Amino acid sequence: VTSFTATIQKVSNDDQRLVFGWASIVEDEHGNLIVDSQGDTITPDELEKAAYAFVHDVRKAGEMHATSDGIGQLVESMVFTKSKYEAMGVPPGPIGWFVGFKIAKDDVWQKIKDGSYSAFSIGGNGTRKEMSE
Repeated sequence: VTSFTATIQKVSNDDQRLVFGWASIVEDEHGNLIVDSQGDTITPDELEKAAYAFVHDVRKAGEMHATSDGIGQLVESMVFTKSKYEAMGVPPGPIGWFVGFKIAKDDVWQKIKDGSYSAFSIGGNGTRKEMSE
């Protein structure tokens, strides 16, 4: 089990206000589970289900897990899995969820540009259970 820090990968110009990056990485390219900042792991199958539910039901950007009204809208989403890497014919990489958002709110866009917000964070509910190694 390992840890991984993902920062925002790309920020577009002020006209487009697009920001892209990993929302979550659950396995590294060697198949090692990633431990998040709360000490938890997510299986690739559970991340995939959560990502698809978000795309289907929510599609809104949030700010610090407190509000999602008027912040921005999801414009890109892909869950990278072993089978998708194979289908694309590219070398395997991390297993995770890559997203892009168009940011509407001025102060949030400024915090992204100045580095105050430098990564995505997913929120959700789950049940804790002990996992054997």
